[in-house]
Amino acid sequence: MICPYCNFPDSKVIDSRPKNDRIKRRRECIKCGARFTTFEIMEKPMLMVEKRSGSYEAFDRNKLIQGIFSAIKKRPVSIDDVEKIADSIENHYANELKNVAPSKEIGELVLAKLKEIDPISYIRFASVYEDFTDVTSFVAIISKFENNEHSEGSASENI
Repeated sequence: MICPYCNFPDSKVIDSRPKNDRIKRRRECIKCGARFTTFEIMEKPMLMVEKRSGSYEAFDRNKLIQGIFSAIKKRPVSIDDVEKIADSIENHYANELKNVAPSKEIGELVLAKLKEIDPISYIRFASVYEDFTDVTSFVAIISKFENNEHSEGSASENI
């Protein structure tokens, strides 16, 4: 790390601590002895989203969070829950070392997380994600959700 005081190209780390989503390092210049602080963040690979139309756009975490917020409006889902969903999606693709994600797959990951947290938010998000155009679509997703809940409940009762 270049010293900001004398521009010497080397320094030593005196202290290192995690702070939020980054690492705070206290450094000392080997040449002049000046101390300074640096912050280190993990660089995530650029993620592109393949849209249904076949076009591509850069992954936008804020756009994802806004979509989730519209589904959880007036529901008992915390901001931390939404942040965790967005983090899990980003981490999923970073861990898989993928730099292209189909929008359909992202939507399915969000639905899986919302299903665990709040059924109404799940149905709201599904209605936008699946682009429901009639009441039959709503009834079908609610029936599917209820059938999964009953089958999971009865399976856990048998254990």
